[in-house]
Amino acid sequence: METPVLELRNVTKSYGPVPVLKDIDLVLTPGEFIAIVGFSGSGKTTLISLMAGLVMPDAGAVLLHGTPVTGPGADRGVVFQSYSLMPWLTVQSNIALAVDSVMPKASRAERAERTAHYIRMVGLAHAVDRRPAELSGGMRQRVAVARALAMTPEILLLDEPLSALDALTRAKLQDEIETIWEQERKTVVLVTNDVDEALLLADRIIPLNPGPGATLGPSFAVTLSRPRERSAINHDPLFKALRASITEYLMKAGQERTRVAGETTALPAVTARLPKAWREAARTYHPQRYVEFSQIKKIYQTPKGPLTVVDGFDLKMEKGEFVSLIGHSGCGKSTVLTMTAGLTDVSEGGIILDGREVTTAGPDRAVVFQAPSLFPWLTAAENVALGVDRVYPHATPAERKDIVFYYLERVGLADATSKKAFELSNGMKQRVGIARAFALSPKLLLLDEPFGMLDSLTRWELQEVLMEVWTRTRVTAICVTHDVDEAILLADRVVMMTNGPHARIGTIMTVDIPRPRTRRALLDHPRYYAYREKVLSFLEEYETGAHGRAVA
Repeated sequence: METPVLELRNVTKSYGPVPVLKDIDLVLTPGEFIAIVGFSGSGKTTLISLMAGLVMPDAGAVLLHGTPVTGPGADRGVVFQSYSLMPWLTVQSNIALAVDSVMPKASRAERAERTAHYIRMVGLAHAVDRRPAELSGGMRQRVAVARALAMTPEILLLDEPLSALDALTRAKLQDEIETIWEQERKTVVLVTNDVDEALLLADRIIPLNPGPGATLGPSFAVTLSRPRERSAINHDPLFKALRASITEYLMKAGQERTRVAGETTALPAVTARLPKAWREAARTYHPQRYVEFSQIKKIYQTPKGPLTVVDGFDLKMEKGEFVSLIGHSGCGKSTVLTMTAGLTDVSEGGIILDGREVTTAGPDRAVVFQAPSLFPWLTAAENVALGVDRVYPHATPAERKDIVFYYLERVGLADATSKKAFELSNGMKQRVGIARAFALSPKLLLLDEPFGMLDSLTRWELQEVLMEVWTRTRVTAICVTHDVDEAILLADRVVMMTNGPHARIGTIMTVDIPRPRTRRALLDHPRYYAYREKVLSFLEEYETGAHGRAVA
């Protein structure tokens, strides 16, 4: 057996009385690429920190080439989800620091070329002279990734390094990480919540079971041939089988976590007792042409002249239909949504909701954005109750309270209902926003990447919640997403948009999969991978700047 480069033997780590990791055994051989997948809060970052020598185990041992790890070292390069850059240095200087540390004897030209190489790799050649404060969060993370790769460590420890990046940059860096691994055969540990990312890159995938006292699950060997091309492996029976097995394992782990937490609240059936006036207001007059987008355009005036972002979006929806909008960043998906919400003016054309033109925002359209909007001085429960009290005025206080706590529990906030909004993390705030929208049963539900701030495993859970609520209410819904699986799972039709500017509908795909749907059933459906291939092919066509409209 090959000598391990890194080994964890019966490792346990606690913070105070709370055990984070328990009895962790892991062996990494030289040149191996391992992916650790798990839920947020399951201890993945603590596991990476133990390997890096940034924290010490309470019990057991972390061994590097058979010697106990006593601290960090240049032989282990680490990229965390939260970046750490020198704020007074430019992009070029931040990466040059790493290059200078590992190439002290190289010429200035050689070091400059190496720095420039990694700047180009992460797509920041246009921003070399900017400082971190002038960069977006995703751009800062790209600098951190480039800096770690530029140091060429023996072991590369990646703690969700790509989670803050857009889909195209994420795909580019995935390919670059695999290329570097192929060329230099580094030992790589990737922590991710994206099963597809793990399958694309890893030799082995190991789930981390939810804590407290998280343990490692079974090891899934990934024997797919390399290089792994995204569309090609979509047809591979081994890829499909592995994807289904890993997803099944993770979903069972999530269900067990929910069972242990005792989340068993039942939803009271107060909808049957809604007042007559409310029912009259909700009556539908045009169910076959419930939502109509008639050649809508959005034009912005710029110093260089008019800029047409959306150019002739034309679509009709029936009452109770669920539509997903998908496309690359900058294709106008969110612009269409904000025009529908009445938050952005329509430059040309019109939007009709049940026979009435949309001109301003209104309570008949509930909107969930990627960034939550809560009253910071109110608790999670009070933020949700604001809407519930209006929608269910004739329900008893106890029934309204049950609705509030049911939805907060369903989005995983059963233990945080009394926390003020300002005390919650961004992800928890978004869950409150989602719960609030679910509880209102609006005429039109508008979702702008509502799960984008959440890890994919939590996203699966909330997608199931959304499907459960949608099945009960059949509320007409439009969801903007960049997630192909999410688009197919949720929608009756997937509307694919071309790149901007002058974005419009490229093609529309009807999803003929029976409801109610679950992710587990979706993976087993005979048409699922054909639908997935159609959307992936469309996105890949526009990824390369099809029709002269490249993605920035």
